[in-house]
Amino acid sequence: MATASYLGFFPIAPGTIGTFAGIFFNFVFSSFPLGIYLLSTAALFFFGAWIAERAEIILGRKDSPRIVIDEIVGFLVTMILIPFSLGSAFAGFIFFRLFDIIKPPPARKIDRQMKGGWAIILDDAIAGLYANLFMHLTLWWYPGVFVEIDQWLYRWI
Repeated sequence: MATASYLGFFPIAPGTIGTFAGIFFNFVFSSFPLGIYLLSTAALFFFGAWIAERAEIILGRKDSPRIVIDEIVGFLVTMILIPFSLGSAFAGFIFFRLFDIIKPPPARKIDRQMKGGWAIILDDAIAGLYANLFMHLTLWWYPGVFVEIDQWLYRWI
Protein backbone atom coordinates (compact mmCIF):
# COMPACT_ATOMS: atom_id res chain seq x y z
CA MET A 1 0.00 0.00 0.00
CA ALA A 2 2.83 2.39 0.79
CA THR A 3 4.32 1.76 -2.66
CA ALA A 4 0.96 2.20 -4.46
CA SER A 5 0.84 -1.35 -5.78
CA TYR A 6 4.59 -1.34 -6.44
CA LEU A 7 4.66 1.90 -8.44
CA GLY A 8 7.28 3.04 -5.94
CA PHE A 9 9.60 0.34 -7.29
CA PHE A 10 9.80 2.06 -10.68
CA PRO A 11 13.55 2.52 -11.27
CA ILE A 12 13.40 6.13 -12.44
CA ALA A 13 11.65 8.92 -10.50
CA PRO A 14 9.36 6.76 -8.33
CA GLY A 15 7.88 9.87 -6.65
CA THR A 16 6.82 11.23 -10.01
CA ILE A 17 5.31 7.87 -10.95
CA GLY A 18 3.57 7.73 -7.56
CA THR A 19 2.00 11.11 -8.27
CA PHE A 20 0.23 9.51 -11.24
CA ALA A 21 -1.52 7.27 -8.71
CA GLY A 22 -2.55 10.50 -6.98
CA ILE A 23 -4.18 11.63 -10.23
CA PHE A 24 -6.17 8.40 -10.28
CA PHE A 25 -7.30 8.88 -6.66
CA ASN A 26 -8.20 12.50 -7.42
CA PHE A 27 -10.24 11.39 -10.42
CA VAL A 28 -12.20 9.00 -8.19
CA PHE A 29 -12.50 11.36 -5.20
CA SER A 30 -13.45 14.38 -7.34
CA SER A 31 -16.87 12.85 -7.96
CA PHE A 32 -17.56 12.95 -4.21
CA PRO A 33 -19.10 15.93 -2.39
CA LEU A 34 -16.45 18.24 -0.88
CA GLY A 35 -16.95 16.92 2.66
CA ILE A 36 -16.39 13.33 1.55
CA TYR A 37 -13.35 14.39 -0.53
CA LEU A 38 -11.82 16.11 2.52
CA LEU A 39 -12.64 13.18 4.85
CA SER A 40 -11.19 10.70 2.35
CA THR A 41 -8.03 12.79 1.98
CA ALA A 42 -7.70 13.13 5.77
CA ALA A 43 -8.21 9.39 6.22
CA LEU A 44 -5.55 8.66 3.61
CA PHE A 45 -3.26 11.18 5.33
CA PHE A 46 -3.50 9.39 8.70
CA PHE A 47 -3.45 5.91 7.17
CA GLY A 48 -0.50 6.99 5.00
CA ALA A 49 1.52 8.14 8.01
CA TRP A 50 0.88 4.81 9.72
CA ILE A 51 1.65 2.66 6.68
CA ALA A 52 4.73 4.73 5.70
CA GLU A 53 6.14 4.19 9.21
CA ARG A 54 5.82 0.43 8.77
CA ALA A 55 7.17 0.54 5.21
CA GLU A 56 10.33 2.28 6.42
CA ILE A 57 10.97 -0.66 8.73
CA ILE A 58 10.26 -3.25 6.03
CA LEU A 59 12.32 -1.43 3.39
CA GLY A 60 15.11 -0.67 5.89
CA ARG A 61 15.53 2.94 4.81
CA LYS A 62 14.44 6.34 6.15
CA ASP A 63 11.93 7.92 3.75
CA SER A 64 12.59 5.32 1.08
CA PRO A 65 11.84 6.61 -2.43
CA ARG A 66 9.75 3.45 -2.84
CA ILE A 67 7.20 4.88 -0.42
CA VAL A 68 4.84 6.91 -2.61
CA ILE A 69 1.64 7.10 -0.56
CA ASP A 70 2.84 10.57 0.46
CA GLU A 71 2.74 11.68 -3.19
CA ILE A 72 -0.87 10.49 -3.43
CA VAL A 73 -1.84 12.48 -0.34
CA GLY A 74 0.11 15.52 -1.52
CA PHE A 75 -1.63 15.49 -4.89
CA LEU A 76 -5.05 15.15 -3.26
CA VAL A 77 -4.25 18.21 -1.13
CA THR A 78 -3.12 20.03 -4.29
CA MET A 79 -6.50 19.45 -5.90
CA ILE A 80 -8.79 20.52 -3.03
CA LEU A 81 -11.60 22.66 -4.51
CA ILE A 82 -10.16 22.32 -8.01
CA PRO A 83 -12.58 20.83 -10.58
CA PHE A 84 -11.09 17.72 -12.16
CA SER A 85 -10.10 17.87 -15.82
CA LEU A 86 -7.10 16.70 -17.76
CA GLY A 87 -5.82 20.29 -17.75
CA SER A 88 -6.24 20.81 -14.01
CA ALA A 89 -4.62 17.42 -13.30
CA PHE A 90 -1.68 18.35 -15.56
CA ALA A 91 -1.22 21.75 -13.87
CA GLY A 92 -1.64 20.22 -10.40
CA PHE A 93 0.94 17.57 -11.27
CA ILE A 94 3.47 20.22 -12.35
CA PHE A 95 2.86 22.47 -9.32
CA PHE A 96 2.91 19.58 -6.85
CA ARG A 97 6.10 18.04 -8.23
CA LEU A 98 7.77 21.48 -8.23
CA PHE A 99 6.92 22.15 -4.58
CA ASP A 100 7.69 18.57 -3.56
CA ILE A 101 11.19 18.95 -5.01
CA ILE A 102 11.78 22.49 -3.71
CA LYS A 103 10.34 21.69 -0.25
CA PRO A 104 9.45 25.24 0.83
CA PRO A 105 9.23 26.05 4.57
CA PRO A 106 8.38 24.27 6.76
CA ALA A 107 8.49 21.16 4.52
CA ARG A 108 12.31 21.10 4.30
CA LYS A 109 12.66 21.40 8.08
CA ILE A 110 10.16 18.58 8.62
CA ASP A 111 11.92 16.44 6.02
CA ARG A 112 15.30 16.94 7.70
CA GLN A 113 14.41 16.98 11.38
CA MET A 114 11.43 14.67 11.83
CA LYS A 115 11.48 10.93 11.43
CA GLY A 116 8.97 8.27 10.59
CA GLY A 117 5.65 8.22 8.86
CA TRP A 118 4.57 11.68 9.98
CA ALA A 119 7.62 13.29 8.38
CA ILE A 120 7.07 11.34 5.16
CA ILE A 121 3.44 12.46 4.85
CA LEU A 122 3.71 15.99 6.27
CA ASP A 123 6.33 17.37 3.89
CA ASP A 124 4.27 16.26 0.88
CA ALA A 125 1.03 17.57 2.39
CA ILE A 126 2.74 20.95 2.85
CA ALA A 127 3.99 20.84 -0.76
CA GLY A 128 0.38 20.08 -1.69
CA LEU A 129 -0.83 23.15 0.25
CA TYR A 130 1.60 25.37 -1.65
CA ALA A 131 0.58 23.78 -4.95
CA ASN A 132 -3.11 24.23 -4.05
CA LEU A 133 -2.52 27.91 -3.34
CA PHE A 134 -0.84 28.31 -6.74
CA MET A 135 -3.66 26.41 -8.45
CA HIS A 136 -6.22 28.77 -6.92
CA LEU A 137 -4.15 31.85 -7.75
CA THR A 138 -3.84 30.59 -11.32
CA LEU A 139 -7.61 30.14 -11.57
CA TRP A 140 -8.21 33.57 -10.05
CA TRP A 141 -5.75 35.27 -12.38
CA TYR A 142 -6.58 33.29 -15.52
CA PRO A 143 -9.97 31.52 -15.10
CA GLY A 144 -9.91 29.66 -18.44
CA VAL A 145 -6.38 28.30 -18.17
CA PHE A 146 -7.34 24.69 -17.43
CA VAL A 147 -9.74 24.61 -20.38
CA GLU A 148 -6.93 25.87 -22.62
CA ILE A 149 -4.55 23.27 -21.22
CA ASP A 150 -7.24 20.63 -21.87
CA GLN A 151 -7.51 21.73 -25.49
CA TRP A 152 -3.73 21.78 -25.91
CA LEU A 153 -3.39 18.30 -24.38
CA TYR A 154 -6.20 16.84 -26.49
CA ARG A 155 -4.39 18.00 -29.63
CA TRP A 156 -1.27 16.10 -28.53
CA ILE A 157 -2.98 12.93 -27.29
